[in-house]
Amino acid sequence: MLMIERDHSQHYYPRIYQLMEWKRYEEAQKEVMNLLRELPEDPEAHAIAGQICLRLNKRDEALHWSQEAIRLDPDNALGWFVRTCALYEAEKWRALDESLENAQRIDPYEPFYYFLRANICNQKNHFNEARDHLLKGLQISPHNALYLATLSYTEALLNHVNESRALAREALRQEVESDQVYLYLGWAAERRSDYDDQLLMLKNAIQLDPDNKQIREEYLEALQKGYKVYRILLAPTNLLKRMKPWQIFLSWMVAALLFRPLIILFIVLYILTHWSTKLLVHVKVFGWTRRR
Repeated sequence: MLMIERDHSQHYYPRIYQLMEWKRYEEAQKEVMNLLRELPEDPEAHAIAGQICLRLNKRDEALHWSQEAIRLDPDNALGWFVRTCALYEAEKWRALDESLENAQRIDPYEPFYYFLRANICNQKNHFNEARDHLLKGLQISPHNALYLATLSYTEALLNHVNESRALAREALRQEVESDQVYLYLGWAAERRSDYDDQLLMLKNAIQLDPDNKQIREEYLEALQKGYKVYRILLAPTNLLKRMKPWQIFLSWMVAALLFRPLIILFIVLYILTHWSTKLLVHVKVFGWTRRR
Protein backbone atom coordinates (compact mmCIF):
# COMPACT_ATOMS: atom_id res chain seq x y z
CA MET A 1 0.00 0.00 0.00
CA LEU A 2 2.82 2.39 0.91
CA MET A 3 4.50 1.70 -2.43
CA ILE A 4 1.25 2.53 -4.29
CA GLU A 5 0.95 5.85 -2.42
CA ARG A 6 4.53 6.74 -3.33
CA ASP A 7 3.82 5.99 -6.97
CA HIS A 8 0.82 8.32 -6.89
CA SER A 9 2.85 11.05 -5.20
CA GLN A 10 5.69 10.75 -7.70
CA HIS A 11 3.17 11.10 -10.50
CA TYR A 12 1.42 14.20 -9.17
CA TYR A 13 3.94 16.23 -7.19
CA PRO A 14 6.38 17.15 -10.01
CA ARG A 15 3.46 18.30 -12.16
CA ILE A 16 1.97 20.37 -9.32
CA TYR A 17 5.30 22.03 -8.46
CA GLN A 18 5.93 22.84 -12.12
CA LEU A 19 2.52 24.46 -12.52
CA MET A 20 3.10 26.52 -9.38
CA GLU A 21 6.47 27.65 -10.69
CA TRP A 22 4.73 28.77 -13.89
CA LYS A 23 2.10 30.54 -11.71
CA ARG A 24 -0.66 28.43 -13.24
CA TYR A 25 -2.32 28.05 -9.89
CA GLU A 26 -5.79 27.09 -11.08
CA GLU A 27 -4.35 24.11 -12.96
CA ALA A 28 -2.16 23.21 -9.99
CA GLN A 29 -5.24 23.28 -7.77
CA LYS A 30 -7.03 20.80 -10.05
CA GLU A 31 -4.02 18.48 -9.93
CA VAL A 32 -3.80 18.55 -6.14
CA MET A 33 -7.54 17.90 -5.87
CA ASN A 34 -7.07 14.82 -8.05
CA LEU A 35 -4.25 13.72 -5.74
CA LEU A 36 -6.42 14.22 -2.66
CA ARG A 37 -9.21 12.13 -4.14
CA GLU A 38 -6.76 9.26 -4.49
CA LEU A 39 -4.81 9.93 -1.27
CA PRO A 40 -7.21 11.68 1.14
CA GLU A 41 -4.94 11.03 4.12
CA ASP A 42 -1.78 12.54 2.62
CA PRO A 43 -0.86 15.54 4.84
CA GLU A 44 1.58 17.01 2.32
CA ALA A 45 -1.12 17.12 -0.35
CA HIS A 46 -3.39 19.03 2.03
CA ALA A 47 -0.55 21.43 2.80
CA ILE A 48 0.14 22.05 -0.88
CA ALA A 49 -3.57 22.64 -1.48
CA GLY A 50 -3.37 25.32 1.19
CA GLN A 51 -0.25 26.81 -0.37
CA ILE A 52 -1.99 27.11 -3.74
CA CYS A 53 -5.03 28.75 -2.10
CA LEU A 54 -2.68 31.22 -0.46
CA ARG A 55 -1.25 32.13 -3.87
CA LEU A 56 -4.82 32.60 -5.13
CA ASN A 57 -5.60 34.94 -2.19
CA LYS A 58 -8.09 32.44 -0.76
CA ARG A 59 -7.01 32.75 2.86
CA ASP A 60 -9.95 30.93 4.45
CA GLU A 61 -9.42 27.93 2.19
CA ALA A 62 -5.68 28.07 2.84
CA LEU A 63 -6.37 27.92 6.58
CA HIS A 64 -8.74 24.97 6.09
CA TRP A 65 -6.27 22.89 4.10
CA SER A 66 -3.32 23.74 6.36
CA GLN A 67 -5.38 22.75 9.39
CA GLU A 68 -6.17 19.41 7.73
CA ALA A 69 -2.47 18.87 7.04
CA ILE A 70 -1.63 19.58 10.69
CA ARG A 71 -4.42 17.30 11.88
CA LEU A 72 -2.99 14.43 9.85
CA ASP A 73 0.61 15.30 10.77
CA PRO A 74 1.07 17.73 13.69
CA ASP A 75 4.70 18.30 12.64
CA ASN A 76 4.02 19.01 8.98
CA ALA A 77 6.34 21.94 8.22
CA LEU A 78 4.54 23.13 5.09
CA GLY A 79 1.17 22.97 6.84
CA TRP A 80 2.43 25.26 9.60
CA PHE A 81 4.08 27.57 7.06
CA VAL A 82 0.83 28.01 5.12
CA ARG A 83 -1.18 28.49 8.29
CA THR A 84 1.24 31.11 9.60
CA CYS A 85 1.27 33.07 6.34
CA ALA A 86 -2.53 32.97 6.06
CA LEU A 87 -2.97 34.20 9.63
CA TYR A 88 -0.49 37.01 9.01
CA GLU A 89 -2.30 38.14 5.87
CA ALA A 90 -5.62 37.96 7.71
CA GLU A 91 -4.13 40.02 10.58
CA LYS A 92 -5.26 37.46 13.17
CA TRP A 93 -2.48 38.39 15.55
CA ARG A 94 -3.37 36.27 18.57
CA ALA A 95 -3.66 33.06 16.55
CA LEU A 96 -0.53 34.07 14.63
CA ASP A 97 1.60 34.19 17.77
CA GLU A 98 0.74 30.59 18.58
CA SER A 99 1.22 29.50 14.98
CA LEU A 100 4.64 31.15 14.78
CA GLU A 101 5.77 29.40 17.96
CA ASN A 102 4.81 25.99 16.56
CA ALA A 103 6.15 26.74 13.09
CA GLN A 104 9.56 27.79 14.39
CA ARG A 105 9.69 24.83 16.75
CA ILE A 106 9.24 22.49 13.80
CA ASP A 107 11.39 24.42 11.33
CA PRO A 108 13.78 26.70 13.27
CA TYR A 109 15.87 27.43 10.17
CA GLU A 110 13.07 29.01 8.11
CA PRO A 111 14.14 32.68 7.79
CA PHE A 112 10.73 33.88 6.60
CA TYR A 113 9.38 33.52 10.13
CA TYR A 114 11.89 36.11 11.35
CA PHE A 115 10.74 38.42 8.56
CA LEU A 116 7.14 38.08 9.72
CA ARG A 117 8.12 38.70 13.34
CA ALA A 118 10.04 41.82 12.28
CA ASN A 119 7.01 43.21 10.47
CA ILE A 120 4.84 42.61 13.52
CA CYS A 121 7.38 44.41 15.72
CA ASN A 122 7.56 47.37 13.33
CA GLN A 123 3.77 47.69 13.49
CA LYS A 124 4.06 47.88 17.29
CA ASN A 125 6.92 50.44 17.08
CA HIS A 126 9.33 47.86 18.55
CA PHE A 127 12.01 48.76 16.03
CA ASN A 128 15.05 47.40 17.86
CA GLU A 129 13.34 44.05 18.32
CA ALA A 130 12.40 44.05 14.63
CA ARG A 131 16.02 44.64 13.70
CA ASP A 132 17.12 41.72 15.89
CA HIS A 133 14.66 39.39 14.13
CA LEU A 134 15.84 40.51 10.70
CA LEU A 135 19.47 40.00 11.63
CA LYS A 136 18.63 36.43 12.69
CA GLY A 137 16.87 35.85 9.38
CA LEU A 138 19.85 37.22 7.48
CA GLN A 139 22.18 34.89 9.35
CA ILE A 140 20.27 32.04 7.72
CA SER A 141 19.76 33.75 4.34
CA PRO A 142 22.40 36.52 4.11
CA HIS A 143 21.70 37.54 0.51
CA ASN A 144 17.92 37.78 0.73
CA ALA A 145 17.02 41.13 -0.82
CA LEU A 146 13.59 41.33 0.85
CA TYR A 147 15.08 40.96 4.31
CA LEU A 148 17.78 43.52 3.48
CA ALA A 149 15.14 45.95 2.21
CA THR A 150 13.04 45.44 5.35
CA LEU A 151 16.12 46.01 7.49
CA SER A 152 16.76 49.22 5.52
CA TYR A 153 13.22 50.32 6.39
CA THR A 154 13.69 49.36 10.05
CA GLU A 155 16.96 51.30 10.27
CA ALA A 156 15.14 54.30 8.79
CA LEU A 157 12.47 53.94 11.47
CA LEU A 158 15.30 54.05 14.00
CA ASN A 159 16.59 57.24 12.30
CA HIS A 160 19.79 55.46 11.23
CA VAL A 161 19.88 57.16 7.85
CA ASN A 162 23.33 56.10 6.65
CA GLU A 163 22.76 52.46 7.62
CA SER A 164 19.40 52.49 5.87
CA ARG A 165 20.86 53.81 2.63
CA ALA A 166 23.72 51.30 2.68
CA LEU A 167 21.30 48.41 3.17
CA ALA A 168 19.11 49.73 0.36
CA ARG A 169 22.08 49.66 -2.02
CA GLU A 170 22.91 46.11 -0.93
CA ALA A 171 19.32 44.97 -1.43
CA LEU A 172 19.36 46.31 -4.99
CA ARG A 173 22.65 44.55 -5.67
CA GLN A 174 20.95 41.30 -4.75
CA GLU A 175 17.60 41.76 -6.52
CA VAL A 176 16.12 44.19 -9.05
CA GLU A 177 13.05 42.21 -10.14
CA SER A 178 10.98 42.11 -6.94
CA ASP A 179 8.06 44.48 -6.43
CA GLN A 180 8.09 43.77 -2.68
CA VAL A 181 11.76 44.74 -2.40
CA TYR A 182 11.04 48.03 -4.14
CA LEU A 183 7.99 48.60 -1.91
CA TYR A 184 10.01 48.25 1.30
CA LEU A 185 12.80 50.39 -0.14
CA GLY A 186 10.18 53.00 -1.02
CA TRP A 187 8.99 53.03 2.59
CA ALA A 188 12.58 53.34 3.78
CA ALA A 189 13.24 56.25 1.43
CA GLU A 190 10.05 58.01 2.54
CA ARG A 191 11.04 57.62 6.17
CA ARG A 192 14.43 59.17 5.36
CA SER A 193 12.64 61.99 3.48
CA ASP A 194 14.38 60.89 0.26
CA TYR A 195 11.27 61.58 -1.81
CA ASP A 196 12.90 61.31 -5.24
CA ASP A 197 14.28 57.91 -4.28
CA GLN A 198 10.89 56.90 -2.89
CA LEU A 199 9.21 57.76 -6.18
CA LEU A 200 11.81 55.80 -8.16
CA MET A 201 11.42 52.71 -5.97
CA LEU A 202 7.63 52.75 -6.21
CA LYS A 203 7.74 53.41 -9.94
CA ASN A 204 9.81 50.25 -10.32
CA ALA A 205 7.42 48.37 -8.04
CA ILE A 206 4.31 49.35 -9.99
CA GLN A 207 5.97 48.43 -13.29
CA LEU A 208 6.56 44.93 -11.91
CA ASP A 209 3.07 44.55 -10.40
CA PRO A 210 0.64 47.13 -11.83
CA ASP A 211 -2.41 45.35 -10.39
CA ASN A 212 -1.25 45.55 -6.77
CA LYS A 213 -3.64 47.94 -4.99
CA GLN A 214 -1.24 48.74 -2.16
CA ILE A 215 1.60 49.62 -4.54
CA ARG A 216 -0.71 51.80 -6.65
CA GLU A 217 -1.79 53.79 -3.60
CA GLU A 218 1.78 54.19 -2.38
CA TYR A 219 2.88 55.33 -5.84
CA LEU A 220 0.16 57.99 -6.01
CA GLU A 221 1.22 59.30 -2.60
CA ALA A 222 4.84 59.43 -3.77
CA LEU A 223 3.78 61.45 -6.82
CA GLN A 224 2.01 63.84 -4.48
CA LYS A 225 5.24 64.41 -2.57
CA GLY A 226 6.94 65.38 -5.82
CA TYR A 227 5.45 68.87 -5.48
CA LYS A 228 7.91 71.14 -3.64
CA VAL A 229 5.25 73.10 -1.78
CA TYR A 230 3.91 69.86 -0.32
CA ARG A 231 7.41 68.80 0.69
CA ILE A 232 7.92 72.11 2.50
CA LEU A 233 4.77 71.56 4.51
CA LEU A 234 5.86 68.01 5.28
CA ALA A 235 9.12 69.25 6.83
CA PRO A 236 7.67 69.65 10.36
CA THR A 237 6.18 66.16 10.27
CA ASN A 238 9.56 64.78 9.18
CA LEU A 239 11.09 66.47 12.20
CA LEU A 240 8.46 64.91 14.46
CA LYS A 241 9.41 61.45 13.17
CA ARG A 242 12.84 61.89 14.72
CA MET A 243 11.50 62.94 18.11
CA LYS A 244 10.49 60.85 21.08
CA PRO A 245 6.82 60.88 22.21
CA TRP A 246 7.48 63.11 25.21
CA GLN A 247 9.39 65.56 23.01
CA ILE A 248 6.49 65.69 20.54
CA PHE A 249 3.98 66.31 23.34
CA LEU A 250 6.11 69.07 24.92
CA SER A 251 6.71 70.74 21.54
CA TRP A 252 3.00 70.84 20.75
CA MET A 253 2.19 72.26 24.19
CA VAL A 254 4.75 75.06 23.80
CA ALA A 255 3.69 75.77 20.22
CA ALA A 256 0.01 75.82 21.17
CA LEU A 257 0.70 78.39 23.88
CA LEU A 258 3.04 80.66 21.92
CA PHE A 259 2.21 80.20 18.24
CA ARG A 260 -1.46 79.19 18.14
CA PRO A 261 -2.43 81.41 15.14
CA LEU A 262 0.56 80.13 13.15
CA ILE A 263 -0.33 76.53 13.94
CA ILE A 264 -3.89 77.05 12.75
CA LEU A 265 -2.59 78.69 9.56
CA PHE A 266 -0.17 75.81 9.01
CA ILE A 267 -2.93 73.22 9.44
CA VAL A 268 -5.17 75.05 6.97
CA LEU A 269 -2.34 75.35 4.44
CA TYR A 270 -1.44 71.68 4.88
CA ILE A 271 -5.01 70.51 4.27
CA LEU A 272 -5.38 72.74 1.20
CA THR A 273 -2.03 71.64 -0.21
CA HIS A 274 -2.70 67.97 0.50
CA TRP A 275 -5.99 67.90 -1.40
CA SER A 276 -4.86 70.17 -4.23
CA THR A 277 -1.76 68.08 -4.92
CA LYS A 278 -3.88 64.93 -4.64
CA LEU A 279 -6.16 66.37 -7.33
CA LEU A 280 -3.19 67.30 -9.52
CA VAL A 281 -1.79 63.76 -9.23
CA HIS A 282 -5.18 62.27 -10.12
CA VAL A 283 -5.40 64.46 -13.22
CA LYS A 284 -1.81 63.65 -14.16
CA VAL A 285 -2.34 59.91 -13.89
CA PHE A 286 -6.00 59.42 -14.85
CA GLY A 287 -6.89 62.65 -16.65
CA TRP A 288 -10.05 64.66 -16.09
CA THR A 289 -13.04 62.41 -15.45
CA ARG A 290 -16.62 63.32 -14.76
CA ARG A 291 -19.85 61.45 -14.28
CA ARG A 292 -22.43 61.53 -17.03
